[in-house]
Amino acid sequence: MADETPDPTQVPGAPHPRETDQLIGQDAAQSAFLDAFNSERLHHAWMLTGPRGVGKATLAWKIAKFLLATPDPGGDDMFGGPPAPTSLEVSPDHAVSHRIAAGADPGLVAVNRTPNEKTGRMRDQIVVDDIRKLSGFFQLSATDGGRRVVIVDAADDMNTQAANALLKMLEEPPERATLLLITHQPSRLLPTIRSRCRTLRLNTLSGDQMQAAMMNAGVDAGVNGTALAELSGGSVGEAMRLSLLGGLEIYSEIIGLLGSLPQLDRARTLRLAEAAAQRGAEEKLDLLFTLLEIALARLARTGATGHPPAGEAAPYEAKTLMRLAQTPHQGRAWADIGQEALARARHGRAVNLDPAALVLDTMFKIQGAAA
Repeated sequence: MADETPDPTQVPGAPHPRETDQLIGQDAAQSAFLDAFNSERLHHAWMLTGPRGVGKATLAWKIAKFLLATPDPGGDDMFGGPPAPTSLEVSPDHAVSHRIAAGADPGLVAVNRTPNEKTGRMRDQIVVDDIRKLSGFFQLSATDGGRRVVIVDAADDMNTQAANALLKMLEEPPERATLLLITHQPSRLLPTIRSRCRTLRLNTLSGDQMQAAMMNAGVDAGVNGTALAELSGGSVGEAMRLSLLGGLEIYSEIIGLLGSLPQLDRARTLRLAEAAAQRGAEEKLDLLFTLLEIALARLARTGATGHPPAGEAAPYEAKTLMRLAQTPHQGRAWADIGQEALARARHGRAVNLDPAALVLDTMFKIQGAAA
């Protein structure tokens, strides 16, 4: 039977990063790695940093495929050696491409969060045993005298013991091994780990780049491109999550409810709460609170700047924001409301309060503060 455990590094409904050959909007990071490779200054450990969903995992898998398929630079033989590569592209017909697509290349290991053997539930951390398994991998002879590559996604998820175990490997790096650490928040890593890595920084995508990246992943944003760009903050991964989980519809409901203030539309609020409480709706509940945080932040920004964001993310959003946040004082008040209400919601999620009650409590707190 196939392993049905969800991959924590994959957006549900989207292709796995190893299946995404085209990386959009990150030419600078690709060129920096290629320059290091061609000049024979290839560091043994790299941190791929930047916001979530901008292509860090796609770049890591692209680099891994490139390293396992490309001869060392500077080689010389009677024919002058291979030419220096001009890109990280590897033919989909290459044997390495086929092995990686099948998850069967012996020169590559991906480390991420794993299920707890006792509970069967996905851990929220990378644990020390996940890192210690790399020792056996590094002790094996490199295939055909080639390289070995490790992808850690995300390195932010390592607990203290796992981070210390990885640090020991970075202090004495295995020969012909390259470690690629994907990190959304580098500050969460040990300073000693950061100091032993070279950084590749990836940037947020423009609206056009995000549209192209989503099309490349098989998700057509259609007429919703502007709204997705506004709510995702330039992260194509987040835009795909919004698109696949109905995030735009949820955000429209939030704006509609805010538009009913100071007399909150209770029937509409109850419908939203009941939808969040449905079986299997945990991801949508998380998304609901993420979008509520975004809406309150956009309200605060409207009050501070005197005008709504340039792009509307929902029908009548600009009109609603301007009515509720007409002054900087009101903008600051909305910022305070958001901080208090969402801190209360996060605590409720942590102690497993009833989802419907949690949504209702949060909306009623916002109503009370708004009044």
